[in-house]
Amino acid sequence: MDRIEIKGYKSIKELDLELAPLNILIGSNGSGKSNFLSFFSFLENIYNKNLQGYTALNGGVEKFLHKGIKITKNIECYLKFNQNGYSFTLGNNQGQFLFEKEGLWYDNNPYYNNPMDISNYNSETNLQRETAPRAEFIKNYLSEVKKYHFHDTGKDSPFHKESNINKDIYSLYSDGSNLAALLYKIKQEQPIVYHRIVKTIESVAPYFSDFQLIPNENNGNIRLLWKNKHSEQLYSSYDLSDGTIRFIALATLLLQPRLPKTLIIDEPELGLHPFAIAKLAGLVKSASHKDCQVIMATQSVELINHFRAEDIITVDSVDGESHFERLKEEDLSVWLDEYAVGDMWKQNIINSGQPF
Repeated sequence: MDRIEIKGYKSIKELDLELAPLNILIGSNGSGKSNFLSFFSFLENIYNKNLQGYTALNGGVEKFLHKGIKITKNIECYLKFNQNGYSFTLGNNQGQFLFEKEGLWYDNNPYYNNPMDISNYNSETNLQRETAPRAEFIKNYLSEVKKYHFHDTGKDSPFHKESNINKDIYSLYSDGSNLAALLYKIKQEQPIVYHRIVKTIESVAPYFSDFQLIPNENNGNIRLLWKNKHSEQLYSSYDLSDGTIRFIALATLLLQPRLPKTLIIDEPELGLHPFAIAKLAGLVKSASHKDCQVIMATQSVELINHFRAEDIITVDSVDGESHFERLKEEDLSVWLDEYAVGDMWKQNIINSGQPF
């Protein structure tokens, strides 16, 4: 995705942002980082024709329109992918979103004007029904935009659930609930990748030896079990610290054989030791070199220190509106010999994205 334009969505009144392989959002609580990331969940539900259900479960149309229905009448979006593009305008129809416009774009096509209108004025997208080549490209891309949030590590966490080695093996779920099944598949089909995941986990949890991935013979269900180097006893996911289980999920996500086109990750540093944060930064950069675009929000100075200025997008709230700005190395060059990017942010040398 080369560029994204958004108008009228939550705290985002108007945004036109060029995207790079790495996009690290920093800013205070309430600045709009999470709203920007949530837009990709919004997109996912549009693609899956679940816009109305998603809207209803998250407070209704009023919660999505910038400063409410009285101020904002529409949500507009334009996504650009090289020569292809996708756009829509959503209006409010008696408490439901309505597709007033929906368009497909292709640069330099002599047979169609831009955009190619596919709107049906219904409450769900018409994209899935389109068969034009540009529609297939957009559908394939949107199907691989994945947002991840591994914050829930409590006793009822998705990490502790059973998953199935026949059904839950194609990609890591957004909450990590199929972690065991996916690791089982990787071990069976790509042992070199599996070994790399295990060794990466061991590097931040030296007591960790390996997973014990044994599915139930009757139904193919499997739980996350693991072995400790210093004991013959088997341990479950309940015996892992919050930070360790999050790192296991992140390592599996970023080292899996087939990465999504775009990964959206919210505050992956939670509960991680500084050494684990350094490892995480390396995994993120490696993924971005494998045709996987990474969009990530963080509050961690330690994590930001591992990235270039150009990778960082600051987010500020001004009069209830989120403002986004990508850093430029030339603007910070006088400081870069002495400070890492995160340290400059901490010391207010970078004065955007600050909590005040």
